[in-house]
Amino acid sequence: MILKRRPILLALAAVLAATQAAGAADKHFNRIASFAVPDNMAEGEDRTRETAPEIIAASGDGMTLVYTDSPLGAIGRIDISDPANPQPLGNIVMDGEPTAVSVLGNMAYVGVNTSVSYSEPSGELRTVDLASGEILASCPLDGQPDSVASAAAPDGHFVAVAIENERDEEAGDGRVPQMPGGSVALVEINAAGLVNCDSLLYADVTGLAEIAPEDPEPEFVDINTLGETVVTVQENNHLVVLDYAGKVVADFSAGTVELDGIDASDDGALIFNEQQAKRLREPDALQWIDNDHFAIANEGDMDGGARGWTIFSKRGEVVYESGTSFERAVIEAGHYPDKRSDAKGSEPEGMEFAVFEGTPYVFLLSERGSLVGVYDVSNLAEPQLTQLLPSGLSPEGAVAIPSRGLLATANEGDLGKDGGPRAHVMIYQYQAAPAVYPTLTSAGADELIGWGALSGLVAADDMLYAVSDSFYSAQPRIFTIDPSASPARITAALDVTRNGEPALGLDMEGITTDGEGGFWVASEGNDKGLANTLYHVGSDGEIIQGIALPEALAQQALKWGLEGVTRIDNQLWLAVQRPWQDDPEGMAKLLRFDIDSGEWGAVHYPLDNVEQGWIGLSEITAHGAWLYLIERDNQIGAEAKVKQVTRVALDGLEPAPLGGELPVVEKQLVRDLIPDLASYNGFVVDKIEGMAINDNGNAWLVSDNDGVDDSSGETYFWSIPLE
Repeated sequence: MILKRRPILLALAAVLAATQAAGAADKHFNRIASFAVPDNMAEGEDRTRETAPEIIAASGDGMTLVYTDSPLGAIGRIDISDPANPQPLGNIVMDGEPTAVSVLGNMAYVGVNTSVSYSEPSGELRTVDLASGEILASCPLDGQPDSVASAAAPDGHFVAVAIENERDEEAGDGRVPQMPGGSVALVEINAAGLVNCDSLLYADVTGLAEIAPEDPEPEFVDINTLGETVVTVQENNHLVVLDYAGKVVADFSAGTVELDGIDASDDGALIFNEQQAKRLREPDALQWIDNDHFAIANEGDMDGGARGWTIFSKRGEVVYESGTSFERAVIEAGHYPDKRSDAKGSEPEGMEFAVFEGTPYVFLLSERGSLVGVYDVSNLAEPQLTQLLPSGLSPEGAVAIPSRGLLATANEGDLGKDGGPRAHVMIYQYQAAPAVYPTLTSAGADELIGWGALSGLVAADDMLYAVSDSFYSAQPRIFTIDPSASPARITAALDVTRNGEPALGLDMEGITTDGEGGFWVASEGNDKGLANTLYHVGSDGEIIQGIALPEALAQQALKWGLEGVTRIDNQLWLAVQRPWQDDPEGMAKLLRFDIDSGEWGAVHYPLDNVEQGWIGLSEITAHGAWLYLIERDNQIGAEAKVKQVTRVALDGLEPAPLGGELPVVEKQLVRDLIPDLASYNGFVVDKIEGMAINDNGNAWLVSDNDGVDDSSGETYFWSIPLE
């Protein structure tokens, strides 16, 4: 479900001047702020309640954002007079489930679902004064609203509402038809900006689609400057164009797409060699680009999902089809959600259109990849993907404010109950500056390389090498990274194998070189039978040897374990994430393994104290006269307190034999990483997992995006000077 305001439509002929295009080439969208929507709750309210900003719009002056929040039964407002410092304006209770909002001037038109059941749908269309928060008018609707658009059309101002009357997925086979069918409501707006309930009419869209024609389920509406409303009828895989009076002037099937080179299996591996023939588009959001063309986001529902987007003429001609190109870009940026492979992949759902300084842009929202694709559509037949923007967790809606050079997204994912990130609204600015994101990509590699969940890092010569953790259990890999590029580039992927097959049963959390072209890898154990193990891996990826911990030490392990490995000549140092059974409170082990003699020793590392969650080590790297470590808590966003690089002097560092009292090292703080993470203007992520230091004393760090599972998918890869 998605909706927002009607975009300002300009004729494309006015935006194709060469001078304007040249100027736009130097500008990019960058995130400048994020707003955690629980901050809109009043003092004393339970901030742990679930929130979900879905549909977002802006006031006519571009100074206020308004979004729907279905779990709270409210719409929220944000003051963006200073867009880099958004401020809460509070929630307005809707006495129902707000599903959509659109704005003209300072009036918000809110669709509210008041249904008592799927078979008895009902709703309201309410007019809200954004300044006062007062509900000024309300019209009853003969069904459940799912999308709202408002427009100043030649024949008068009006609102279009998609009355979906959504199906009950638990009833029968969960498919259409399930009566009653939906329709499109059209309501005039009077001179005072209020909806005129007496003018309400319903456009009949039954009998048009080939799929369940008796039960249309309109999903999304948008209005062009002629006063024509275009409608996606998602479950029916159909598109309809209505005139101002509600007459059907065009309708046609959304059609199918041939998908090739996709991952259609949820199997813990990123392998893009599968096909889906005649995949129904089943579009969700759509936007007029001009008065003759509109774009659709092919999310999919019952049987479809084409993983991309399409531009149609209003006569039904396909002008552009993205195929798998958008999803390929999502893959290269490390945002591909493998657990959705057997469903709809990156799932493009939301969409916005606007013209910024003469350049027309389509903004395509990947709900599952948590990315926004920015397309220059100056040439409708050949749109150009110019950027990918990070967008919190599960973007649903977007609104552009060209007059202020701003874009905002509403991201419905709220994992607060599980200790994860809260739902956010993200704000971007069109700037004369380089693109900040992505910080790491596999674009330009000889083959398509999917990646994510990076958990260990090492430098060798001018390149870096990273490992992914057990999220990709069926495809353990070592990635080659060129840090000199901007963004940094993954240039190759080496499969870690055992007897020529992918080495199952690994949770690679650390990597270092062996000095002979191969690697040592630390694999973390758990409480489900996976043992903490040190692996020697050849230059071809084949495991040469696995070295288990001494039995007496292994018996003390808990469900967390080895988190990093580094080499000093013929000795390996390993970091244990948190205290084991035989460790004093607040002490984690640093283990030393002598490759030649096979002897083990250890010291204790004193962890900082934290009031919430836990704290531990996630990386260890030797450089010069020091061991450098990453110490972090497991908190996210405003709750994150400790993300830091520390160091321990090698001079005098002598481990004691295992089983006895261990010496306690003295640590020094090198850098607080929270300001670095906050500089990306999203929420502070929890997992800083990898660090590599080159010969010049430059440290590279990388975060773990958890394979885009209950995660925004954002990977931060950046460098800091140590000397």
